[in-house]
Amino acid sequence: MAETGFWQQVVEQLSTSVMVVDPAGRILAVNPAAERLLGLASAVVRGKDAHELLHRDAGGGTPPRERCPLLRALTERTAARGEGDRYLRGDGRLVTISWSASPLTDGGSFQGVAVLFTDVTGDHGTRRERAAYTSALEDLNERLTLVAEITDVLGQTLETDEALARLGRLLVPRVADWAAVDFRSGSGQVHRVAVTGPVGRYVALEGMRERLPDPGEGDHSPLVHVLNGGDPLLLDGVETASPSPGSPLAAVHGDFLRAVGATSAITVPLGSRRQITGALTLVRTDPAHPFDSGDLDVVSDIGRRVGLVIDNARRFGRQRAVAEAMQRNLLAPLPQPGRLRLAARYQPAPAGSQVGGDWYDAFELKDGTLALVIGDVVGHDLTAAAGMAQLHGILRSMAWDHTGPPGSVVDRLDDAMPAITTVPMATLVLARIEGHPQTGPWTLRWTSAGHPPPLLLTPGGHAQYLEAGQGLVLGAQLGTDVSRPNATRSLPPGSTLLLYTDGLIELPGSDLDTGLGRLRRHALALADAPLDTLCDQLLARMPPGTTDDVALLVLRLPADDQLVAGEAWYGSEAGR
Repeated sequence: MAETGFWQQVVEQLSTSVMVVDPAGRILAVNPAAERLLGLASAVVRGKDAHELLHRDAGGGTPPRERCPLLRALTERTAARGEGDRYLRGDGRLVTISWSASPLTDGGSFQGVAVLFTDVTGDHGTRRERAAYTSALEDLNERLTLVAEITDVLGQTLETDEALARLGRLLVPRVADWAAVDFRSGSGQVHRVAVTGPVGRYVALEGMRERLPDPGEGDHSPLVHVLNGGDPLLLDGVETASPSPGSPLAAVHGDFLRAVGATSAITVPLGSRRQITGALTLVRTDPAHPFDSGDLDVVSDIGRRVGLVIDNARRFGRQRAVAEAMQRNLLAPLPQPGRLRLAARYQPAPAGSQVGGDWYDAFELKDGTLALVIGDVVGHDLTAAAGMAQLHGILRSMAWDHTGPPGSVVDRLDDAMPAITTVPMATLVLARIEGHPQTGPWTLRWTSAGHPPPLLLTPGGHAQYLEAGQGLVLGAQLGTDVSRPNATRSLPPGSTLLLYTDGLIELPGSDLDTGLGRLRRHALALADAPLDTLCDQLLARMPPGTTDDVALLVLRLPADDQLVAGEAWYGSEAGR
């Protein structure tokens, strides 16, 4: 749970007894007050069955387990309370107790219950006071659970907007009636980036996003105070209703408090004193339920954690932007040799995922042959993107004047990779399209380094994965003398060749064959579409959910009727 050391000290200093019981009913821990009440040391009770060790009926016997309300609360995973139950002390005496149990969860997983109990033997006059104290402890447990839940939920995203949306849903209306988040940039500018409130009220404020006025010098208003590194602040009804002194920024914030009818407000920094990202303001509008100092402590802890999440999201966003820019700048314009047509797409991974090392390339070799490449560097970070850039340049250089089969080029790349790149492992397909660029006939010659097989669509509604030419991934056969395999296939007029990375076919919870079958089905349905339409629709129809980026490279040969027209045109041009 949040701030474990601090809250452990709080529990140990409580005069009310606390016992933690796991889902099976075993005692995990007791605080010193519980040890004194029970007359048993923590080491003695830990691991024992709470019902068998403690619970007794009026005659001193152990009640049946099915009649134990605490065990029933464990089974149903709900809160429970009781009055007049009897516990057996270590000295053999029975004490009458009042108790309350609250479920404990961690990341959605049920961990047991926390039992708060007090000795009410012969002390009926103080029961009401003790019940109020128990209720306060239950409230403390609820606050701790909230902090843990917010930490868990916000940690599941690296997108700032999504983190703020989740924060608003967790805080309103559970903790507050309104929540506002202000960010401070490196230049000192303040932006109100999120406002969350009750549905249907003050709708204009709910989506308010604006740059706020600059804070004035010497301004000690609550928002400016917190943004400048001051302590968290708790404002009562008088302070929230009074005109805002100081800078225009303070005036805007004060206008917001009055517009939503604030009767109590808390403003806390996002982040730590050393790194303040912004401020979080929570508002309550019911005079009967103002914030108190306990709320201030909990919201301050939430602010620290939210600040860390936002800072991580910003760092991730900057890294992702650099990597995506690097990838897109390396994806050079495609050539259009003769009557061959090419199209390609690069699709970054979905929001919240890290950028990868996928790339495609198409270029004419020294002898006029067209080379096609699709590749994927292992990893999902800026290092993977940088490694992709290295392989991209090296492979072009090695292939440009090489007249041998593609496998020999990839063999050279495999040998050189440890010495001149930072890439530990990668997959790729390198292919040559051999034949006259105007009239053909065309032959595909290729090799694969552990990459998904090319998909060939031919006239008549046929589709075939080209499984031949498969070798080990780059980086896996270092030091061996095994040459990479090559494969050859004639390409009939009107055929379409698809090269792609695994992000297009991999889906969580689904196997590879299912993904390949889905790609084949959608590609066949789009076989006659223009290349740009085929690429766009293929990306749209393949179901989302993958956390990888996608590269797609498509080649189309002219059909028979286009070849006839092309031959006539080419012959007339050649004769001039």
